[in-house]
Parts: sequence; C-alpha cells; structure tokens
Amino acid sequence: MNDRVHLTLDEVHGIASEALRAKGFSERHAGAIADTVTAAERDECTSHGLFRIPFYVKALQAANVSPDAEPTFRDLTPAVLQADSHFGFAPLTLQLAAGPLEKRSREFGIAALCIVNAYNVAALWPEVERLAERGLVAFAFTAALQYVAPAGGTKPVYGTNPMAFAWPRAGRPPLVFDQASSASARGEIQIHLRDGKSIPEGWAIGPDGEPTTDPATGLAGAQLPFGGYKGAAIALMVELLAGALIGDVFSFEATERDAGKVGAPCGGEFMIAIDPARCVGDGNRDAQLAHSEKLFAKILEQDGTRLPSDRRFRARERTPAEGVTIPKSLHDTLREYIDG
Repeated sequence: MNDRVHLTLDEVHGIASEALRAKGFSERHAGAIADTVTAAERDECTSHGLFRIPFYVKALQAANVSPDAEPTFRDLTPAVLQADSHFGFAPLTLQLAAGPLEKRSREFGIAALCIVNAYNVAALWPEVERLAERGLVAFAFTAALQYVAPAGGTKPVYGTNPMAFAWPRAGRPPLVFDQASSASARGEIQIHLRDGKSIPEGWAIGPDGEPTTDPATGLAGAQLPFGGYKGAAIALMVELLAGALIGDVFSFEATERDAGKVGAPCGGEFMIAIDPARCVGDGNRDAQLAHSEKLFAKILEQDGTRLPSDRRFRARERTPAEGVTIPKSLHDTLREYIDG
C-alpha cells in the first residue's frame, strides 16, 4: 500500500492545523477547522476529512476569505441569534455559537441561529451532534454553489443543499443524519474523479443534459436531486432557509461571487435547537427519550436495518486505535504546504 499513508488521529489533527497555519490561517481558525476535519477522518467520512484541506487553502489564496476574522454575535430577538463570520470559515463560528444557542433554547424551548457571511466546505453533522450531546434536538441547513439541476431541468440552479438532524439518546451517542438534497455529495463525485472510478447512474448529467457515469462530465454538467422532484423540493426549501430567510445568498448568487472558481461556497447556515423537555407539559425528558428508543428498537428488529449514524459510530470505535489512511498524493500536498 505504497500509495497510502497511515496516520493516527493526533497526526491527522496535527498535519491539518500545521498546514493551515503555514498557509496563513490564525491559530483559532486552524484549530477549529482541524477539529472538524479530524472528526470526519475519525468517522471515516473521507470526503470531508483531510481531502478538504486543499479547498480551504485555495479559498484563502483565491477568494475573499479572512484567515483570522473573529465572528460577532447579536440578538435579533431573545430566541434568534445572528452570527456574522465576516468572511471567515464556519467551523470557528459554529464552535463559539453552540453555547449561546443552547442557552437560548433552554430558556425559550426553541431557538434559532442565523450564520451569515461564512465560507463552508464541511459536513453539517458536527454542529447538530454537538447540540444533541447536550440533550437538545437540532437541525442545520446550508446551501452551496450552483451544482444541482431542478427537477425536469438540465442546468444547475441549487446547491447540494445538505440538511442535518440530531436527536439525543440516554447513555449512547445521539441519532444523527446529514444528507445532501442531491443524489450524492459533491465531494463523493470529486473523490471518484481522483480515484479514477465511475459514478453511479442517477448522480449527474453532462453539459448536454444526458445521463453520465463519468465524474468529470458530471462535474462539468449538473448533479441531480435525489428522488426527482421530492429532492428538488427539499433543495428549494434549503435555499430559502439558508438564503432569503436569514438575509444571505442563494446558491446561484454564491456562484456569481466565486469568480476564482474556488469551489468553497460563501453564504449562510440556519440552525434550530429545541429543548425536548419544554415540548411536553410535564417536562419529562426521560420519558421522551425512552419513547424514542421504542421506535429505534422497532426499526432494528428487521435484518439489514441500521439507524442513521451507526456506521460512523462504529468507525469511531475503531479509528482511535487503528488510525486512518489517506492517499500518499494528498499527504505529499499537505507536507508541501508545511515545508514550503
């Protein structure tokens, strides 16, 4: 396996943060991004792991990214918090916003976070999982760049527009899902291209509007929404929540901003946090969680089923001891960032 390099999780974090600092990111931004990247590698979500570091670096070099902007916060209402990232990357904002969002959801039962002017190429599950670990129910939505065709169309309008949801569980990791409204994440197609593999049918169409299994052709054309018009409707909803609702841009407007073709969307993220105990008259959170476990058990009675995030959590048990592997070409790129 000379084309692969083995790393411990500590080494993943170290090489990520060192590469980012070497390229100009502040200590706080480099640390927050490295935390997110390491969590992805730990859970074997490779399309959001170290694979993403070159995206951060390219954005800093070719776009209007701030390497050291500190996010600022203001209350729009007692239960609605706005975070302005000032054109920095989102991970630092999300880390700093978790506490204030939790506090407001405890006080009012439900609270919203409106992140604006943020660059983001990370997954959404870390921020909802962070809140669910504190006993909250959480949602997150963000748009992207103009990648996905509307149902019946052949030209991209929507982003991949992921959404994430997390539900707390007693004595075990929360239930979490994070999925694009497109048939695949953009990063999955990019990894297929890097590895010289075809993409499945139904993921994308070429510039001519015809179906394709070639990742390069698909990236040049348009991705497809999952489930046809159903996925397209969800993509539309996410555009409105992460764009018009919070006063930020749609995916096609973010693409117009991306004059350097960096591929790192700049826009908004919308989150909702709910204190489940405030949604029942007696405030019996234990009963709520116990009730949810009946549903999970019913699902798992059937052979071949699993709960969302179970695969990630199984990986999470292995990788602290086993480490991870990445392509040698990627490792060489990261070392070049560090060594100059």
